[in-house]
Amino acid sequence: MKEIRAIIRTEKLDEVRNALEEIGIPGVTITPVEGHGRQSGIVEQFRGREFKVDLLPKAKLEIVCKDEEVEKIVVAIRQTARTGEIGDGKIFIYPVENALRIRSGEMGETAI
Repeated sequence: MKEIRAIIRTEKLDEVRNALEEIGIPGVTITPVEGHGRQSGIVEQFRGREFKVDLLPKAKLEIVCKDEEVEKIVVAIRQTARTGEIGDGKIFIYPVENALRIRSGEMGETAI
């Protein structure tokens, strides 16, 4: 099993969720987050003054899946979340040792 964590632009969240549902991945945890990568924030103007916004709003998606589903999930997220501009986000993939469904006690891949 693997956990996929993706940090994406908030405006792409609905499109990515729809793409995941289309490939049969309905289960996702979404958390609003703030941060910045290489772009180091943005400079905006308000009432004639410039100010720097260091932390940009993003959405973090977390998906636990079977090993054989990783590639199709990563492709769906990448193709849907990509704008080609700095700040599109990142995808991280982690191994998952085990999973347990609290309601039934099922363990492993049957729990996801």
